[in-house]
Amino acid sequence: MKFESIRAHLHDGRYLVVDDWQLQAGQHWAIAGTNGSGKTVLSGLFGDLVRLSHGSATDLPDDVVYVSLEAQAELIEHERKTDESDITDMAHKGTLVRELLEPVEAVAELIDGLGIRHLLDQGFRSLSTGESRKVLWVSRLRDDHDLLVLDEPYEGLDANSREYVKQWLDQLAAKGRNIIWVANRMDELPDWITHIAFIHNAELVAKGERQQVLNIPEVHALVAFDRELPELPPAPSEPLQLEDGDPLVRLIDGNIRYDERTLFDQLNWDIQPGQHWAVQGPNGCGKTSLLQMLTGDNPQCYRNNLRLFGIQRGTGESIWDIKKHIGIVSASLQWQYRATTNVLSALLSGLHDSIGLYKSVGDSDKKLGLQWLEILGLRDKANKSLQHLSYGEQRLVLIGRALIKQPALLILDEPCQGLDDISRHMVLAFINRLVSQQRMTMLYVTHHADEIPAGFQHRLQFQPQPDGGSAVLLKGPETA
Repeated sequence: MKFESIRAHLHDGRYLVVDDWQLQAGQHWAIAGTNGSGKTVLSGLFGDLVRLSHGSATDLPDDVVYVSLEAQAELIEHERKTDESDITDMAHKGTLVRELLEPVEAVAELIDGLGIRHLLDQGFRSLSTGESRKVLWVSRLRDDHDLLVLDEPYEGLDANSREYVKQWLDQLAAKGRNIIWVANRMDELPDWITHIAFIHNAELVAKGERQQVLNIPEVHALVAFDRELPELPPAPSEPLQLEDGDPLVRLIDGNIRYDERTLFDQLNWDIQPGQHWAVQGPNGCGKTSLLQMLTGDNPQCYRNNLRLFGIQRGTGESIWDIKKHIGIVSASLQWQYRATTNVLSALLSGLHDSIGLYKSVGDSDKKLGLQWLEILGLRDKANKSLQHLSYGEQRLVLIGRALIKQPALLILDEPCQGLDDISRHMVLAFINRLVSQQRMTMLYVTHHADEIPAGFQHRLQFQPQPDGGSAVLLKGPETA
């Protein structure tokens, strides 16, 4: 494959610039760079997905498939558009997983290896983020494609699934399959990656053998986080005041059930102010459903004995009485955030708990929003469309959206998904800063145990059971 004198006008006003790039047989390339640098756009050259204004791309493969967060979002969006029922109507299954993976017999090894056979007769729309990611993997790996482009392939997968996919990809690479790896997390690059193409500000600035590129001082400076965090902007409101001894959250004999499937039951859980919890467990065990019950985005909150912020659910309170005390970051929120809005408005919508901004904001709120964008390194993109940002940049905006009101309860559901090394280290440093300030109580969901900040002394651990449900274990500081 050969790219010469490439120029392509991008929607954000920049040009993709690739002067000369040749990929030879037997080489395995990774594309690296920071969030918003153009990694995904560059990978689009292989599938002829980028309209060139100048230059040539020759000897491209005919059959190119992508595994990426964007491809996963497209699959979810397609299901939403082809289903006429309300997306919140969990009784309507939509397209069955079995139908998406037909013929099932041809992919039985992948289905069993990723542990999703019990999902075949479930609707795709009812799956968790990790489960839908596994369905995408099966659909992409089922055939021998000319080129497999993997854009952060492990994102959203639990530890066992990551290991299974890693072994599968190792085998494909050993057989000489053509694979392009698009990397945010440099520590996850496979050993068989031989070459790296490094892109910055939409320009291919370095290319060559793996270690040679990583040793370039300018490249190292772009992937290393070594700056001091600024002070957080002031909170726009006074902190929540509870009666003495009243927890932020109290769930008594909690359960989540879908049709005949019980995700978990008999969960008794108190969250005290300042008590930070790490929530762990495999894909599909019920983590996201539990969090959505807290935020009011799962209607099963009304049939559970749930008390939030001193309010018993189902006693006439409005959803906004609950949401005003919660900030959330999650993949599902990012995929739902389809409002046509600019970056600053998306961040300021966190003050109103809305998807999009439908209320006028004052100068003080705008100033606060710009302060957060400055901290996140996105000040220059305040007036750009949110949808024109990269996935990782969108995630940073939604992190700012969750933090801007400095809520009583901050829910971080895989917050580092899609972030490059620098942004991930910055977000984790922010979380540690928030722990020390003791204003917010945080729930942190992650499949990367090494990312759990030291201040998270409590664990809520989901353990899968033979019946397809989960047992939930609570652990305090002495056992976490």
